[in-house]
Amino acid sequence: MSTWRSDEERLSKYFNYVERLMKSMSVKSPEFLKDKVEMIVDNAKRYYEDAKYYMKLRDYATSYICIAYCEGLLDALKLLNLVEVTES
Repeated sequence: MSTWRSDEERLSKYFNYVERLMKSMSVKSPEFLKDKVEMIVDNAKRYYEDAKYYMKLRDYATSYICIAYCEGLLDALKLLNLVEVTES
């Protein structure tokens, strides 16, 4: 049994997590990787915007894919210590 009442509710949780993460992170990569890391962060932001777009269209499957991809890119940067997250 699902604990979510709707796809919108579940996607909103993802959106809130990703928004907090993006607001609280900064690039801390070595200088030679900085451009690449910023490009990955930019791609993550674009997937985030795509996820919101598809949610408005009620295309939830595509929205889930986009937000999961965004979250995966950001998590990979965190795990590689290429971004610093100062969560409150």
